[in-house]
Amino acid sequence: MHSDATPPAPRTSVGPQARALLTLGLPLVGSHVAQMLIGVTDAVMLGWYDVTDLAALSLSGPIFFIVFIFGSGFAMAVTPMVASALSQNDERQIRRVTRMGLWLSILFGLVTIPLFFFAERIFLAIGQEPDVARQAGIYMPYLGLGMIPALMVQVLKGYLSALEMTRAILLAVIGAAILNAGVNYLLIFGNFGAPELGIAGAGVASLVSHVASLAALCLYAVLKRPQHSLFRNLHRPDTEALRSVFSIGLPIGLTLLAEVGLFAASSVMMGWLGEIPLAAHGIALQIASLTFMIPLGLSQAVTVRVGRAHGRRDAEELHAAALAGMLLAGVAVIATITAFLTIPGFLIGLFVDPTDPARPAILATGVSLLAVAALFQLVDFGQVMALGMLRGVQDTRVPMIMALVSYWLIGLPVSYVMGFELGLGGVGVWLGLTVGLAAACIGMQTRFWTRYPATPRRS
Repeated sequence: MHSDATPPAPRTSVGPQARALLTLGLPLVGSHVAQMLIGVTDAVMLGWYDVTDLAALSLSGPIFFIVFIFGSGFAMAVTPMVASALSQNDERQIRRVTRMGLWLSILFGLVTIPLFFFAERIFLAIGQEPDVARQAGIYMPYLGLGMIPALMVQVLKGYLSALEMTRAILLAVIGAAILNAGVNYLLIFGNFGAPELGIAGAGVASLVSHVASLAALCLYAVLKRPQHSLFRNLHRPDTEALRSVFSIGLPIGLTLLAEVGLFAASSVMMGWLGEIPLAAHGIALQIASLTFMIPLGLSQAVTVRVGRAHGRRDAEELHAAALAGMLLAGVAVIATITAFLTIPGFLIGLFVDPTDPARPAILATGVSLLAVAALFQLVDFGQVMALGMLRGVQDTRVPMIMALVSYWLIGLPVSYVMGFELGLGGVGVWLGLTVGLAAACIGMQTRFWTRYPATPRRS
């Protein structure tokens, strides 16, 4: 184990790489889980306050997430670029790419903020209930204002991840979750003399937590790595670095958007099947999303370790890092699959009121979906790890094309055919998702292992 202040020495065997990945990846896994809990907290508190506000949150949250995940591509580009520059001791390049990642995040936020101020009109135009649209129109401007600090936080997370300083990220996200819950408690309900703002209070809490996270990570970066001078001449454009971050980050953003869009489309199709299948789908997807945080965190750690090796042009270390990541994520996925196949009823039941008359139907459908999710997780882990490895070598354009083809030209049509034409219902929709993810997994894994073959390191 190494300290935050000392970069690790090169490691060219799987065992040391696995230990380095665990040290780096576990805080990232924890930060993703904590981030999910922020959304859960918002939903629970607004659910206690008002059903219409909860519906407005359910309508607004996915819209924010889709825009946010697209913009996060520029932040994710920062990680491999900083990791590569760090391995070459190029502190100027570290500052340049991080600074331009911040620039692109700000520019993206400025372009997308107006969308959030016209939320009520947009939701009314697409046929949403007027009361729900009105409340969403109150909530979404706060989400829009939070877009810029939220994306800047992602850039700093990418920068700190590349430096293997992930404990700070975990603490920042946990702090944000606690702050968000506290401000929600005050402003949604009007506790302790605070104004009772309802859904507007949840919006203020979200904005405050984003700004506080940004301030904390900025301060940490300046104190811990003053030599990088991250914010020196921040106002000055750097055309070359801006172009480099954009060219790597845009394909990442589009890849993320393609995957998020696929799952959104699957939810629409499940809605066509009825309320019970849609409810079961939502529960199964929540469970799968939570367990997916493990390979996702490890994938980001692999990006850093592969990026370090790529910067040194060390193929042996690069492959050791990739293989170690695959093995660790594989162990986690085996545990997940075992749980999905042995205790599916228990897992689904955690999300359904025991007195709900629809509980038996939801459990039956959810159990069948989790059985498919076992296979789904296997290929999903393979594709997310491949994406992490390819991002480490800054290979993002071809994986983007693979993702678009796999998700939208293969996965979505197969979901429709199996779910509706073949009459398999929700199981068929999920099998189609699995086919799409499998295509992405095979294509991306093949690209990495054939395009970047291991060769003996020259002495």
